[in-house]
Amino acid sequence: MTTTQTVTSTYTVIDIRKTFEGFDADLRMIAKRTEKWTTEYVEKILYDVIKLAGNKYVNYVDITLLDAAKKPIRASRYKVNEDGKAITTDRPGGNDWPNIAGTTLTVIISYSTKWNALTVEERQKFHTDNNFKISWSSSDIDNSYSNLQSENNQLYASKGYEVQKTNFK
Repeated sequence: MTTTQTVTSTYTVIDIRKTFEGFDADLRMIAKRTEKWTTEYVEKILYDVIKLAGNKYVNYVDITLLDAAKKPIRASRYKVNEDGKAITTDRPGGNDWPNIAGTTLTVIISYSTKWNALTVEERQKFHTDNNFKISWSSSDIDNSYSNLQSENNQLYASKGYEVQKTNFK
């Protein structure tokens, strides 16, 4: 006798928020280690990113440490997978970022196709309706990180929604 079982999982906004808890912890630790951002500024970033992610508007989020010439010297990418299979989540970590004089820290959001399908007016309305804390703008930073080595790290997940962290050094 053969038995077949199909497992389906659906995630909610709560699962998305739960998955981004790893990002939250990482961002706080990186900001603290590099001493580039205040706790208040980190809160603003987290607020906006969670609003975007909760509406499926995020493809990935990068945290990037830049030298004085705006060249990345360290980065972490958080790539969203809405069709994941992971049933467990990793603990945050791998955030041994240095505090280097003359460097800056930045966050780059790559928007999903769902976001890109919105009109400019719809995007502005979303920002206004959700009381965004930061005035986001386009970036000219090369975030291919071709000058850095990549290493897959933590996988944050909840009910099929995943965020894969990759570190670049």
